[in-house]
Amino acid sequence: MKISLQLIILIISSIFITSCNQRESAASTTAIKSDVIISTDSETVFNENYAHVVYFWFKDPTNEEDKKLFEKSLRTFLDSSLYAKTHFIGTPPIATREVVDDSFTYNLVLSFASAEDQQAYQDEDAHKTFIEECAHLWEKVIVYDATSIR
Repeated sequence: MKISLQLIILIISSIFITSCNQRESAASTTAIKSDVIISTDSETVFNENYAHVVYFWFKDPTNEEDKKLFEKSLRTFLDSSLYAKTHFIGTPPIATREVVDDSFTYNLVLSFASAEDQQAYQDEDAHKTFIEECAHLWEKVIVYDATSIR
């Protein structure tokens, strides 16, 4: 039985959100204010309102200089973003099951307080700079956005 890439990504995103929710309930200094989760710990809790998941496939996924440029530019952008509440930057694990897609080079999972904040993030100068600096590195990008069902 073949499972679609979209279903796989939905499952992975659900696992990520669930694990973040478990950390939220265990954190003693976490509070909820206006549907935005705020943590006074050094660890930021995933904001459940809006998720933005991005997959990047590089033209040359083995080029270490390209990876360094991408990671530096992406971290600079995310560190200055006024809207991304939490972020996760990942690379594919070695797939051990047929349903796991390990063909991408990088993955990015972000959370936002709202769809409006996610749009504002898209319009940030730092986001545009990141795209200008790195768009030549990738051959394909897929984005999945989701809002909470709670």
